[in-house]
Amino acid sequence: MASGDESPIFEDDESPPDSLVRMTDLVAVWDVALSDGIHRIEFEHGTTSGKRVVYVDGKEEIRREWMFKLVGKETFYVGAGRTKATINIDAISGFAYEYTLEINGKSLKKYMENRSKTTNTWVLHLDGEDLRVVLEKDTMDVWCNGKKMETAGEFVDDGTETHFSVGSHECYIKAVSSGKRREGIIHTLIVDNREIPEVPE
Repeated sequence: MASGDESPIFEDDESPPDSLVRMTDLVAVWDVALSDGIHRIEFEHGTTSGKRVVYVDGKEEIRREWMFKLVGKETFYVGAGRTKATINIDAISGFAYEYTLEINGKSLKKYMENRSKTTNTWVLHLDGEDLRVVLEKDTMDVWCNGKKMETAGEFVDDGTETHFSVGSHECYIKAVSSGKRREGIIHTLIVDNREIPEVPE
């Protein structure tokens, strides 16, 4: 191959793509399940440069260069509901740091434990597409793949049904009393008259 025919690795002598340049100081990654989807939060912390960068779903949300104080907090918002998130940066010893994520003022673990009590999640495959359906029990909002669905509530003999459509498929979430105080109300997703098993998050 003649030297004039060689093509550069990157066209027009441009620099490598952002995904190759960034993440050199990546120190923490969290996956956070919210009603509108599972969001990936990535945090870069340059302990020599003082740089702090927060990415949410691959999109840069915060960039701070030359921070002289290496410990502290970075607060930002995640998802369609603009859920408040905070990354805490604490020194452990010498130049070792600990990074913790808070969602709505709670540790990620506490938030997820609480979330499992206030939401139901189902995952199914419909018309060649993977769907994630989430019911927020406190508001009865239904989300499907990050989109808040239009719903219609209906009282039935043994409880309530919250109806919505996904494409040409009729869906509803049936809410019935368990008859036991500790269990409370049981929510079941029905798609095309077929019960879909719930998935723990």
